[in-house]
Amino acid sequence: MVRGKTQMKRIENAASRQVTFSKRRNGLLKKAFELSVLCDAEVALIIFSPRGKLYEFASSSINKTIERYTQRRTKDGGSCLTSNKTISEDDHHDLQAAVSKEDSFSMAKKIDHLEVSKMKLLGDGLESCSFQELHQIENQLERSLAKIRARKNQLYREQIEKLKQEEKTLLEHNAKLRQQVQCGMLQKVSSGSEEKEDQVLVVVNNNNNAHDHHRHNMDVETELFIGLPERRK
Repeated sequence: MVRGKTQMKRIENAASRQVTFSKRRNGLLKKAFELSVLCDAEVALIIFSPRGKLYEFASSSINKTIERYTQRRTKDGGSCLTSNKTISEDDHHDLQAAVSKEDSFSMAKKIDHLEVSKMKLLGDGLESCSFQELHQIENQLERSLAKIRARKNQLYREQIEKLKQEEKTLLEHNAKLRQQVQCGMLQKVSSGSEEKEDQVLVVVNNNNNAHDHHRHNMDVETELFIGLPERRK
């Protein structure tokens, strides 16, 4: 199968551009290492990513290589340059300050690897992955999904237990309220019975008084007398 020719233009997709940068950078660093070993050449390579991260390689020391380059350029009047662009003194100091961090390359490489792995887990930049890499990503996603489901089930169980406890508390509270209401109704019924008994006693007493008064009226003299009152004996 013939591999298509890559067009030399900026890759628009950010994920694909990052994956391509990582691959080409690693290849460039590898070529620099091979050149220094196979040809016994003094090689210094400095790469800044689009995000400003530093990647470097030096067969001996980047500082010494830059110093040697500066001296040679001054001596030859810049004849060794392959272009008309020159490095100013400020750029020289910036490079020296940048390469002073010995662990910058390894740290940046780890960060870049993590970013690429993250993008692949999100489903971006999978065009360059082999079948084995895709299988590994699939297994990793399945393990992550299993952990997520286990955690979700645990939260469900905790929520159900919490709801059961709240239900139990509410039932106990309702039972107490029901008991209080029943006690209050019994007291009210008892008080109402006493009031009715008092009313009955009052009615009975009134009836007795009325009966006595009626008997008293019945005892009035009813003898008929005709004539003047003075002659009545």
